[in-house]
Amino acid sequence: QVQLVESGGGLVQAGGSLRLSCAASGIRFSISHMGWYRQAPGKQRELVARIKSDGSTNYADSVKGRFTISRDNAKNTVYLQMNSLKPEDTAVYYCNAERGPFPPYWGQGTQVTVSS
Repeated sequence: QVQLVESGGGLVQAGGSLRLSCAASGIRFSISHMGWYRQAPGKQRELVARIKSDGSTNYADSVKGRFTISRDNAKNTVYLQMNSLKPEDTAVYYCNAERGPFPPYWGQGTQVTVSS
């Protein structure tokens, strides 16, 4: 059974930091490309950051220089370090495990709220 369990969300003031974690089980984590997405109320889900199995990364323009995605294959965990948070970063953040041509696996999401 595949599980992606996010944690680390919460309420933070603008300019603050949070670190999200996503613990994966039931997948071959070390060869999986992983991503963080977010969805704000009334908006479509969007890619925030992605890390491939080789460690290469890419980011949405809106978070470049502020967010860092990383992975620990020994712990089957992917992280999202979020610094200099802004109110517009408020959203539910979802962990994603890609499956090539098949639909990806998703976590249940964790709420991040940034107050101004």
